[in-house]
Amino acid sequence: MDRKPRRPGLLERTAEALDLPADALAGLPRLELVGDGELRMENHRGILAYGKEEIHVSGGVFIVKIEGEGLELRAMTGLELLITGKIRQIELD
Repeated sequence: MDRKPRRPGLLERTAEALDLPADALAGLPRLELVGDGELRMENHRGILAYGKEEIHVSGGVFIVKIEGEGLELRAMTGLELLITGKIRQIELD
């Protein structure tokens, strides 16, 4: 089953037109991958699934799926989280 590509929303288009970071204006998730052992995510909406080999995080319009080995949620606040372990794949759904 083919999925339609996601179209940018009004806030995303406005951020692009004003040359502003879309994550700040539209509340989009911001991911920072450090090597293959640390993932920081801002603007998350909570953990959907948690295991040592797979973690699913709500990013609002996206579901972020992290796959790897020995994954661990090291820190989490209302807006930011830190995942460590051997990260093999990150998928936006």
